Amino acid sequence: MLYQRSSQLFADAEKVIPGGVNSPVRAFKSVGGTPIFVKSAKGAYLYDEDGNKLIDYINSWGPMILGHAFEPVVEAVVNRAKLGTSFGMPTELETKIAELAVNMVPGIDKIRFVNSGTEACMSAIRLARGFTKRDKIIKFAGCYHGHSDSFLIQAGSGAVTFGSPNSPGVTTGTAKDTLLAYYNDLESVNTLIAANEASIAAIIVEPVAGNMGCIPPQKGFLEGLRKMCSENGILLIFDEVMTGFRLAKGGVQELYNIQADIVTFGKVIGGGLPVGAFAARAEIMNHLAPLGPVYQAGTLSGNPLAMAAGLAMLENLSNDKEVFKRLEEKTNYLANGMDTVLKKNGVVFTINKVGSMISVHFDANPVIDFKTAANGDNATFKKFFHGLLKEGIYIAPSAYETWFITDALTYEDLDFTINAIDKVSKEF
Repeated sequence: MLYQRSSQLFADAEKVIPGGVNSPVRAFKSVGGTPIFVKSAKGAYLYDEDGNKLIDYINSWGPMILGHAFEPVVEAVVNRAKLGTSFGMPTELETKIAELAVNMVPGIDKIRFVNSGTEACMSAIRLARGFTKRDKIIKFAGCYHGHSDSFLIQAGSGAVTFGSPNSPGVTTGTAKDTLLAYYNDLESVNTLIAANEASIAAIIVEPVAGNMGCIPPQKGFLEGLRKMCSENGILLIFDEVMTGFRLAKGGVQELYNIQADIVTFGKVIGGGLPVGAFAARAEIMNHLAPLGPVYQAGTLSGNPLAMAAGLAMLENLSNDKEVFKRLEEKTNYLANGMDTVLKKNGVVFTINKVGSMISVHFDANPVIDFKTAANGDNATFKKFFHGLLKEGIYIAPSAYETWFITDALTYEDLDFTINAIDKVSKEF
């Protein structure tokens, strides 16, 4: 495939946008080469500026669960735009989507909409601190909760030490209140709780990790976090920005029957438009302004276009009783096909999947946390990425990202993908 126009567009972008992109992963730094500039998308396919058609496995990093340009969403946005694009005042749409979300997700009474997953997680942490009157939080290495200062923390010198900033601009004062544990490792959490008695406000976790590839929670991990939080007056925050309304109608809480105290959303809840949200039982949510002392605001929060898109998406997911079954079946079909051809070609790999999230790691050992994810053969992944791109298949340009399956994919698309993986992996 030729990418002459994409290359020129990237060169133009580099002159006026830092790195030529508005989000770092788009820059292809992990895989090399020039980013693909998209012109349009429909269903399961991307169409780039050079006229190439690509089967899409990132789906805008998750929200296109029913496919690009899904007609009910497009129609809702267009009709709403004709009435005005933003008011900075309440609309009935906000209440309608809030009622639907609260009805779909177990254990939440109230929800507040914001403009991104980053903002949702940032606000959830502030709310947890205000509710518990404690300062510290625990996060997990490899889990990404947006680029708020509290989350850009790397490990300190030991399990009980404070973290340290891993980005210039994040102060050590901020970092000292973020403690770093290890995903699927309850002992690391227990050690931090014991060393910081009665000072931890919240544990925030991707209940199914998606930012070190797809990594499922091991048996007992989420249950253990719930127990530790309940016993120590800590709020458990599920970051369901990726998993919410994707792995089940009620997200991971429904899938694994585990109750979080606060849940954050993004991606699917916006139907492809920039939206985030956080939700909890009324006792916690009533601490937010204007009812309570914890301040959170946003001029464009509840934007009518975003609310219209999100409402159309959630209505379709709520009414389609088979959608999550279909998504899982397609994911399993792809996983089984990949497993067959990669084994046949002697490739060392591990496949992780939950529902419609899946990733392939080029390492023979189980991938259960950030450390084991980092053991993957990145040179092989680069060949894999560019090989598939040449065949007309677009996956995340990073070994540390999950793939997202869309219901718009056909089994012909999946067979084409499996055959392409067979062809590409023969050349490893």
